[in-house]
Amino acid sequence: MKRKGWIILAVVAVVVLGAYSWLKGSYNDMVSRSEAATAQLGNIENQYQRRADLIPNLVSTVKGYAAHEQNTLEQVVEARAKATQTRIDVNDAAAMARFDQAQGELSSALSRLMAISESYPDLKANQNFLDLQTQLEGTENRIAVERRKFNDAAQQFNTYIKMFPRNLLAGMFGFAPIGYFEAQPGSEVAPKVEF
Repeated sequence: MKRKGWIILAVVAVVVLGAYSWLKGSYNDMVSRSEAATAQLGNIENQYQRRADLIPNLVSTVKGYAAHEQNTLEQVVEARAKATQTRIDVNDAAAMARFDQAQGELSSALSRLMAISESYPDLKANQNFLDLQTQLEGTENRIAVERRKFNDAAQQFNTYIKMFPRNLLAGMFGFAPIGYFEAQPGSEVAPKVEF
């Protein structure tokens, strides 16, 4: 009888240790995946900040050539100010939507500013303007890459926490799905270019 008691105790200990190990591993994986998505969000913010830092130089360059385009220049400055004031939180879908909208407005204002250059041959030939334009294009590409990487990290995290039985643990520990960056409304329509 004594031997049977030890066997039962050993089996219970193995089950308890196995359950603890699984819970600990699952929780730590959720934390790790959540932090990976948050870190990737930081990379996105870094690229948006790089873009925001280039804008004052671009506006100054354009001012010298297109002084009567003041309305467009003011829109770019206002959109930049709004975009840099908007904060993002990976766990707040509304904050992510506000951030994405502010960045979309800035992108739109920048597009209008770049379109102005078509009317000013001297501006289009200005090396400083060309360098800034190239840097902005590169930054826009970096933003797109970082957003894709964030969406990948968010998808991995979301899939992980939605799978049974981890979905039960995720709910217990307060892990919620992370929202994705999505295309701006109307971006599926190609812009009309008129000469």
